[in-house]
Amino acid sequence: MNIHPTVREAAAIFSQAGKQIYLVGGAVRDLLRRGKAKDWDLATDARPEEVIALFKKPESFVIPTGIKHGTVTLHFKDLKMEVTTFRSETGYSDGRRPDRVDFGVSIEADLSRRDFTMNAAAYRLPRGPLVDPFNGQVDIKKRLIRCVGNPKERFSEDGLRPMRALRFASQLDFSVDESLLSAIPGALPLTAKVAA
Repeated sequence: MNIHPTVREAAAIFSQAGKQIYLVGGAVRDLLRRGKAKDWDLATDARPEEVIALFKKPESFVIPTGIKHGTVTLHFKDLKMEVTTFRSETGYSDGRRPDRVDFGVSIEADLSRRDFTMNAAAYRLPRGPLVDPFNGQVDIKKRLIRCVGNPKERFSEDGLRPMRALRFASQLDFSVDESLLSAIPGALPLTAKVAA
């Protein structure tokens, strides 16, 4: 995979500290699809405070952008990366964000909470393997947007997901899975609550 050298350098710091580090989300999707990525999202078993400690270096700084959900923004050398601790989520009373986040799960469990199969693959840094429990790579080749698990459940967790599905379909020129498409009307009351 054509991974930015600064991402590889940051990943080496995690590895040297005995931490797992994976490239996840849109970066993996875009690398599998067209060989280039522009956003660099990482998932790790390191807790946010450990990430902050690892990157107390002159050439880096960390912003606690979503620290209660396990996410920090790492500015390392010439690059910005979102780094999130492996997590599971429960309860979505506001229809957008989880009520409870638990750290300490595996990469596979972390991927199982994601929206679409094309976004639920992870590439272990520095040299693989690709972890793809929901066959996202196959769906990318088919140019198909499909939910991880039951679309009604995925949409009940986050009212933004139906809009994301349609935006991805438009931007990437992908088809939308029939079961995903049929779940959208029932999700619209929750989508209406999402801030503009």
